Amino acid sequence: MASTDVLDVRPIDPDQSDAVWPLSIEAGWNQNVADWRFMLGAGRGFGCTGPDGRWLASSLVLPLGQNLAWISMVLVTKGSRRGGLGTGLLKRCIEEVRSADAVAGLDATEQGRPIYLGLGFQDLYRIDRWHFDETAGDAPAPPAGITVRPIVPADLPRLAVYDRPLTGMERPSILAHLALRQPARAWIAEDVGGKIAGFVLGREGRTATSLGPVVADSEAIAVALMARAATAKPGPFIVDVPRAHGVLRSWLERQGATSPRGYMRMTLGRAKGLDDPRYVFALAGPELG
Repeated sequence: MASTDVLDVRPIDPDQSDAVWPLSIEAGWNQNVADWRFMLGAGRGFGCTGPDGRWLASSLVLPLGQNLAWISMVLVTKGSRRGGLGTGLLKRCIEEVRSADAVAGLDATEQGRPIYLGLGFQDLYRIDRWHFDETAGDAPAPPAGITVRPIVPADLPRLAVYDRPLTGMERPSILAHLALRQPARAWIAEDVGGKIAGFVLGREGRTATSLGPVVADSEAIAVALMARAATAKPGPFIVDVPRAHGVLRSWLERQGATSPRGYMRMTLGRAKGLDDPRYVFALAGPELG
């Protein structure tokens, strides 16, 4: 098995986004070049190249505060699999996170979960990935006393303050990037006093629009926000929803959504607040936390 001592691991810079993008295309993932460029700028990318200079494997560590970092984009091109590249890069990411005295988090597929368990990761909660093409019928109204409006740049500092205690993540740059990248998907819910009661963001992907994160005071507010974002522009859509949220699941099923696969949210160590999905109704995505 390969280790970080023998792998020729090198950084992946944002200006190499176009070159590393084929790895996620080959895997059938939804990221586009804009996703890669943002992630490599906000986090630290590591990978391996072949003799011809093409990227054979990738990995990413994305800081989400001083005490938490997200591991994602561990990809190996088909012809180089089963040689230890992926495991070696994963261990390199874990070393990076530990050297920063932080907890590592990730969203594992069923195939990847046994590997992560063997490295000491622990399960937090299950996530279902839903696919749907368009909304059916009118968007549900928010609860009484709640208004929903488009997010504007002046909202972004308040959004980050609202998000932090409910998600256990510090991600102001991610929220700002998503809000400004896809304004039509960016909506905020407020009560009669102007206090934030929830928000939804989204981004275009290679094959579908990703809706999320959705963070809200209640499931009814979350459904209203997601519906508003989905009706703003055509789909298709993908959305990653913690399995605990049955009302949102029922709404998705009424849209004709299907869930062919899911993830397990896992951590290596304990991150305060991350194990409670009570106010997290959709993720930013397995690559962003």
